[in-house]
Amino acid sequence: MLSVSTEVLRQALDLLDNVLTEDEQLTTPSKYLPGSTIGKHLRHARDHFILLADCVDGPEPHILSYDTRVRNTPMESKIHDARDSLKEVIGRIQDIVPRMKLDSPMTLNAVTPFMQTFETTFGRELWFTALHAVHHWSMVRVIAGEMGITLADDFGFAPSTLVYKNSEAPLGKGKM
Repeated sequence: MLSVSTEVLRQALDLLDNVLTEDEQLTTPSKYLPGSTIGKHLRHARDHFILLADCVDGPEPHILSYDTRVRNTPMESKIHDARDSLKEVIGRIQDIVPRMKLDSPMTLNAVTPFMQTFETTFGRELWFTALHAVHHWSMVRVIAGEMGITLADDFGFAPSTLVYKNSEAPLGKGKM
């Protein structure tokens, strides 16, 4: 779970380090996904990891909500800030995962639009945050394509899809 989470986050770092060249690419609005920008998707996915990390770093019982997020942050508009924010969350995940049991109980509160409460585990939520990020990377792929930017073949694809395709990408080297 740690390797999957960090690999998904490293895909975003690679995007920032090796693909995007101007801050404006983070804020260019999508024609096909109204209101979407690459920066907003990077921030949104990162926020889920941070909310999970903050929750389990706090006292028990661990009560999590993904619905409380800060928008319009510097990472949405500056490559440097986005890079720093992603490096920070990778460090937090690398610190937290080894000391947490994947079956550690948690309570998830979610607005669906009505308040719902679910019993879950740390491992299940860590898996959710990684797959949630992949979902947002697929939208980043669409927006990048609108700008004529080509991304790595594995960017924005779920590990199960990459395994099915026998991909040589790090997230595709498993077995089904």
